[in-house]
Amino acid sequence: MVAADSEGPKDPRARMFRRERSIPLRGSAAALCNNLSVLLQQPGRNLTHFGVVHGPSAQLLSVVSDGVPLAQRQLHAKERAGVSPPLITQVRWCVLPFRVLLVLTSHRGIQMYESDGSVMVFWHALHPEDSTSGQAVFARGAAATSHFICVGTWSGRVLVFDIPAKGPNIVLSEELDGHQTPVTDIATEPAEGQDCMADMVTADDSGSLCVWRSGPEFQLLTRIPGFGVPCASVQLWQGTIAAGYGNGQVRLYESSTGMLHAQIDAHARAICALDLAPEAGKLLSAAEDTFVHIWKLGRNPESSSIEVEHCYGECVPDTQLCGARFCDPSGSSFAVTGYDVTEILRFHIV
Repeated sequence: MVAADSEGPKDPRARMFRRERSIPLRGSAAALCNNLSVLLQQPGRNLTHFGVVHGPSAQLLSVVSDGVPLAQRQLHAKERAGVSPPLITQVRWCVLPFRVLLVLTSHRGIQMYESDGSVMVFWHALHPEDSTSGQAVFARGAAATSHFICVGTWSGRVLVFDIPAKGPNIVLSEELDGHQTPVTDIATEPAEGQDCMADMVTADDSGSLCVWRSGPEFQLLTRIPGFGVPCASVQLWQGTIAAGYGNGQVRLYESSTGMLHAQIDAHARAICALDLAPEAGKLLSAAEDTFVHIWKLGRNPESSSIEVEHCYGECVPDTQLCGARFCDPSGSSFAVTGYDVTEILRFHIV
């Protein structure tokens, strides 16, 4: 078990972060877990793209390195005639090998756009009649693996969409049954070169995790039981699952076996977001307790066990955090959002 030091890293040599210019929002961030999406700079363009949900709309911002927004766009959930606008549950960029799509999920359905949000290329409606006992209908959690985009639903099913190299001919190819409660988050990573071919993990409101191998037919490899606490956010890195829970814990599991490697008492309140910087093995965690922490993950070559080092802690005073993402693959910068806060806060390593 590893406990976080809320005053910051224990190692005095640890690198510190400084606050940079914030990015203004037209509306405040909604109190949703994982309420920040980041599309990293594309080759030849000095722009980073941010997406934040506010009620029935999502704000997209294209930002240069000094934090100045160059373009802004608002997207709205698709409506039915005579019905009030549905609430958006998540906005996320899904990076496929051949294209990037922006996925917007709501209580009405799933919308997929070109990466800048200019053109909607696909719409999948959710049907309230499929719900039982008046359960709310919604989609939540989205990630890309190979040429598929997977989206979680209120029923616990994961919808798998087959994405063509271009154009709108997207089809629902499979529905994965692995969860008994609503899906909360989905994480993926390329499986090439790994002994374990697990390349996707899904989480739900009971804290259960399902580990999958993608392909023409997805295969359920491992089911990790929950313990009555929701798992709001998951990440997958080199065969290791990082899961953030409503009791403030981060748990690290072996994806191939489901074995628990480490349990970190990371936060005093519910974790709202996790992110991974794949090049450095850094894990970012943010919670309702106003703290952001950065952890360094590594694997002991002799025992193959996972080692965890606390690198940094930052308090954002009087802010219920609801989103956090690294802004580069090396983990040298990150951004966070907070409930009812009308800006994206940015930090960069000193």
